[in-house]
Order: sequence, then structure tokens, then C-alpha cells
Amino acid sequence: MKFFHKLHLWLSVPFGIIITLICFSGAMLVFEPEITRILKSEVYYVASSEGEPIDKEELMETVKATLPDSVAITGVTVFDDKDRTYQVNLSKPRRASVFIDQYTGEITGKYERIGFFSTMFRLHRWLLDSANPHGDGIKVGKLLVGISTLIFVIALITGVVIWWPRARKKLGRSLSISFKGGWRGFWKGLHVAGGIYSLILLLAMSLTGLTWSFPWYRTAFYSVCGVEYAPRNLGNPENDRKADGKRGEYKGEGTGEIPSVIKSAGPVQADKLRGWIYSIHTGGFGGIPIKIIWFLGALLGASLPLTGYYIWIRHLIRGHNKPSPV
Repeated sequence: MKFFHKLHLWLSVPFGIIITLICFSGAMLVFEPEITRILKSEVYYVASSEGEPIDKEELMETVKATLPDSVAITGVTVFDDKDRTYQVNLSKPRRASVFIDQYTGEITGKYERIGFFSTMFRLHRWLLDSANPHGDGIKVGKLLVGISTLIFVIALITGVVIWWPRARKKLGRSLSISFKGGWRGFWKGLHVAGGIYSLILLLAMSLTGLTWSFPWYRTAFYSVCGVEYAPRNLGNPENDRKADGKRGEYKGEGTGEIPSVIKSAGPVQADKLRGWIYSIHTGGFGGIPIKIIWFLGALLGASLPLTGYYIWIRHLIRGHNKPSPV
């Protein structure tokens, strides 16, 4: 048991602050889609939903007329809410898309992250590392996020190993958070009980998040799920023209809803799994109630290193103040 104590402590101490930053920024991103739609309603919602939508092929021709030859349409997201504009996904730059009013044919705007969420995303994925995270070579911020997430998984598991022998006889007490012992008792309870309450959520977030950090982990994760990893098919103008008439419906990924998506090259297993990974990582699979749970879970995750530091420092101070043996 002493081994797990030391492993839990000495892995957590140097990476605790980074883990807190990752979890906190992740919590801030949970409701990004909903907040963005409120602040940019003119982009995400039609002026009027009366009448019938314009034919999709005609809408795509309208969008194509605004694009350079090097950019292709890779898919169209059609939401269940008829007041939502269609989201037309583009081959480049990364995550590029425009929105079009399906009743008027007017392009209402393009996908752009709000400044606050852009900062939180860069903090969450790359610790604000200014180097291009998608280029070749090692990116320090991205690597630190990956290593810290691995450490977090180990800390969560060793935390349960440490907790369980003590909790078997007094399970109710070990899962309580109260001020009966003052602030010291509260912070300890928050660390122990908070870690147990959020354990499954934090493991789900961490284990899915690691697929963006390490290629070897991503390949192994996909293999365990019985899927061969393949990069996202962004398409090109020629393939987009050849794929006309061969489009099918596909469940959209990472939107927090279940839209219909018209894909230019059709769905593949890797795309489906990628969508599930993103939905599980962000809590985007069950509407607002699940997102609230994910938000609170991420905040608890952010608190664990801080409460752990408090307990550790208190222990050091108490040990330092003990009288020396005569």
C-alpha cells in the first residue's frame, strides 16, 4: 500500500497544476456550442422557417460559388431543429464551415470560435503553446497535456486503491463532504469523496482525450474497439464532384444533438468511432442534463490536485512541527 501512496503522491505533485488547467479549461468548453449559438444567433438560426427549404443541391451550388477551387464541400449538417441553418463543412482550413439559410439561400456566416473559448481550447489542448500543433515535430504543450493526462489516469486509479481498504468499514463516512472537521475536514472530504464521485467521468474524459495526444494510443484505442484508424477524409473538389448522387445520412459528431449529415464520401467506421469519442469526451451525447454532469465532473477534476496539495502541505507542516525524540 505504501507503494501506491508514493506513486499517487510523487506523480501528482509535479503535474497537478497542469491537470487542474486541463480540467478547468475543459469545463469551460462544455457549453461552448450553446453559448456560441446564443451570442451569434444570426449565424446559427434562420430569419424565418416558413415555407419549404430550398433543394440541397441548389444550396450547395450557392456555397461552391463563393469558394476557391482548392476548397471542397465535405459534408452538410442538417439539424432536427428546422430553425437552425444548415452547416456546410469545408475541406480546409481545419474545422472550416459556413452556415446557410435553407429557406432564403443566404450564407449567414462562417464558423469562428469566440475569443474566450479559443483561449480555453488552446489551453486545454496545447497549454497555450504558440507552435503549430498540427505540424511536424514535437510540440511541448501538446506533449505535456498528453503526459499529464496519463498521469491523471494513474492518479485516479491509485487513489481508489488507497481509498478502498479504509472505506470498506465506513463507506458512508468516506463518501461525505462536510465542515464537521473544519476547513481541513472539508478539503480532505472534497479530495477523497469528490474523486470517487467523479471517477468514472474523469476516466472517460481522460481515456478518450488521450486519442488526440499520442498516435500510438489512438491506434491501440481504435484497435480495441475493433476499428482500424484512418485520418478524417476531408475530400477534394474532384472527389466531391464524383461523389454527387452517392451521399448518405450519417449521425453528426460533437454537436450535442443528433443531426443528419450528408457526407460526400459516405461514413466509415473510423468516422463513427471518432464521433463517439468526441461525444463521450465532451458530454455531447445526452443533451443539457449530461452536459451539466460533465461540467461538474470536470470542475471536480480541476479541484483534486489543489485539494491534494493542501493535504500534502498540511502533512508536511504537521510532520515538521512534531517534537524531536529525546
